[in-house]
Amino acid sequence: MATEWSMKKRRPVRRKHIAPLLKRLEEDLGIDLAVDGGFLEMASYGPWTMVFVDKVPSVIELNNEEGERYVFLTLRGFLNHLDAMKWVEVDHGAIPFLMNGADCMVAGVHAAESTVEEGELVWIRDMTHKRPLAIGWSCMDSESLIQETKGKGIKTVHWVGDELWGME
Repeated sequence: MATEWSMKKRRPVRRKHIAPLLKRLEEDLGIDLAVDGGFLEMASYGPWTMVFVDKVPSVIELNNEEGERYVFLTLRGFLNHLDAMKWVEVDHGAIPFLMNGADCMVAGVHAAESTVEEGELVWIRDMTHKRPLAIGWSCMDSESLIQETKGKGIKTVHWVGDELWGME
């Protein structure tokens, strides 16, 4: 799917034009993006809008199935903000599947941040190193993700093996 997409309309943008978008993201994830003084660009990547900070793809804007607009960090963005909220931790058995773009099954989930709710974007990290592996739409709340033993927990959108991961 993502391999057919290409970067289009990449252009510099002033901070004041995307400040509300970044402010909302900071509040949702409980982080400080600290983009003051950074070179900001925007581009279209398939159906997503991307924000680059100093030429690194850091933020994506995408729509859910109902067409609602969401803003979230890319995996590169999470590397700089490992303390961000909305995480789900998986065991080592799930990692090979996630690296190939598979959806995250609840059997591999060991922990989830308490504010995770059904239908919102979450980032998946490994339980040992706390490094980002994928982002996706949560199919359950945090309590259900941990307690359930069968079924899909997260519908993956972007993962480590995705071409976006290596984009410069």
